[in-house]
Amino acid sequence: MKQTVPIFFWILLSLLCISVRAAEFFIADKDVGSVPLVVFEGAPLLTRYAVEELATYIEKICGVRPRIIEGEPTPVPDHAIWIGYQPVLKRLFPAIDFEFLHPEEILIAADQKHLVIAGRDRWNEKHLKIKVRDKLVEGVQQEYGTVNAVYTFIQDHLGVRWLWPGELGEDVIRRERLVVEPFVFRYHPVIRARGGVFRFSSLGNRGYGSAHQWTRRQRLQLDSLHQPGGHAFNEWWERLHESKPDLFALQPDGTRSGFPRPENAKLCQSNPAVWEQWLCDVAAQLESNPMQSVFNGSPNDSWLSGHCICRHCNAWDHPDAEKRNFNWKGVSREHVALSDRHVTFANHLARRLKESYPERDYYVSMLSYGHSRPVPLKAVPDENVIIACVANFFGRSDLKDRGSPSGTTHREQFAGWARIAPQVMWRPNTGSPCGWQQGLPDLSIQQTGKDFKFVAENRCIGIYIDSVWEHWSTQGPQYYVMAQLTWDPDKDIELILDDFYCRGFGLAADDVRAYFLLFEEARRDFVQTHGYSAGLFEMTKLYTDSLLTKGEKLLNSARKRVASQAETYRRRLEFVRAGLDYTRLAVCNIELMAQYSRQPDERIAEAVRDNWKAIERLCEDHPYAVNWGPIRPQTSRMQGMHPDFPGKKNRVNAKDRKIRNNGFDRD
Repeated sequence: MKQTVPIFFWILLSLLCISVRAAEFFIADKDVGSVPLVVFEGAPLLTRYAVEELATYIEKICGVRPRIIEGEPTPVPDHAIWIGYQPVLKRLFPAIDFEFLHPEEILIAADQKHLVIAGRDRWNEKHLKIKVRDKLVEGVQQEYGTVNAVYTFIQDHLGVRWLWPGELGEDVIRRERLVVEPFVFRYHPVIRARGGVFRFSSLGNRGYGSAHQWTRRQRLQLDSLHQPGGHAFNEWWERLHESKPDLFALQPDGTRSGFPRPENAKLCQSNPAVWEQWLCDVAAQLESNPMQSVFNGSPNDSWLSGHCICRHCNAWDHPDAEKRNFNWKGVSREHVALSDRHVTFANHLARRLKESYPERDYYVSMLSYGHSRPVPLKAVPDENVIIACVANFFGRSDLKDRGSPSGTTHREQFAGWARIAPQVMWRPNTGSPCGWQQGLPDLSIQQTGKDFKFVAENRCIGIYIDSVWEHWSTQGPQYYVMAQLTWDPDKDIELILDDFYCRGFGLAADDVRAYFLLFEEARRDFVQTHGYSAGLFEMTKLYTDSLLTKGEKLLNSARKRVASQAETYRRRLEFVRAGLDYTRLAVCNIELMAQYSRQPDERIAEAVRDNWKAIERLCEDHPYAVNWGPIRPQTSRMQGMHPDFPGKKNRVNAKDRKIRNNGFDRD
């Protein structure tokens, strides 16, 4: 609602601002006070929350908290920060165009009297509360331009850094006086689906994530394209196979059995009844979430098994496509890649979606995965089809598609799709080349940075990664680079890293950078020799005593450098050291459990249990350093790492005495 502010307040503020040089916009001074923040009337919840955060950071920097006003005040102040578009801005900034033509476009501009922080906002008053993953989320918008503009201003103009989640990861430079030069800045992100980069901390996700506030401040969580990352038809067999058996794939034995298993049953994609049932499901999804705009049409997992062999589906395949190996019950044989078939199916869904909702900007998502990874030879995705490439070059840039007879790399396949598809999404599985899944310092910072830039240059509109487990003390610099490049892929990787280390560690910046580079280079050399599937129980070849001792020496040197600096730097070094301590304990357990698997010994078992108790204490003492949830010994990622949770998959083979990678190097 509008608020009336006494005229003497503005007179006083104007007098206090006289000392400001003509070429500056005054924000705050510890002795003078601050200009008010004026947020547009009726701003949604998350916008108002961002304004509160802006006020908080101005206070942290200068020691004075700005007054927050909702709606245009009477009279209009001579100096103010305006949050979100308001009609009065056209008069205050006559040279600025306030038409936001691009999704999520943001605008930050200042002259000597006023500063505006605004962006393209879209929301529906009736649907500000949406159920996401069984959780009711309030303040949901379709576009959060103003919120992301606020966090951009806090980072780029107030100089605040969020290096990792929590108070320790926040870096604020205190100043007595806060001013900015006049400027105009516009930007709109090319990667519109960003919440899936750290999907466990995406909006409404209650899983392993603990970085929800961090991802929001990094402008990842509040995106404008909510792209599904999985498969579309997992529940169809259980729900429909009795009443509508013809929806499912014809098998070589003449049945529609749902092979290989119910949750992975394939469909008869050429059957129009499948398209109509899918549309019915879309209507049900819109009933639950009227703001949904992307609808999944991707076949179920187990990608080499059970695909339909009816003549209509086969007719959609291109006869010259590369040959692949397929399975059906009791049958294995070659068949052409399914890319043309899947794109044709997606196009049928997309056209019916457009016919049913002609006024809405709706999309169909289709995975390029398994035997649909090759670029189709004839079919071209329609304008409202998003190809989600499960191109697994995250941390594995030269990885080859194991199903490709010509040895095509995943990176090459992504580039090929980008040449023909209107929009592409990068949806990699991470694998576990050097302990990524187990929270070890499996770092590929430089290559990952280059790959983020590569996908952005190749028509990528979204990134969904399976999975980033949020181990900030061992993998934190890579996470920070990923976050910064997702919002702005044009940023310089080295400048991002310089900023991270200098802001985070002061005089110890070079030592800490050398520490993480030590592991990155060791990892690079290791995969050149052992490939990307060495397996968890071969990690002792990488994380040797020699390597860990070198890392410890660098951290000891860093500690000496910050001895006379602020206490925060020492605490941050302890945070990083917690990652080294965890790595030592985990590698020790790998060695011990390899011995235990060959010859069970209760003394070894007790030593492993003690190490696990130490890991749990470490996680409790250093929140965010290592995420306890996904590395608990009973989880699938840690199978074979605890005598009480051996895991059938992880028993050491008596012949070669090594354990493969437990299925985490998935293609």
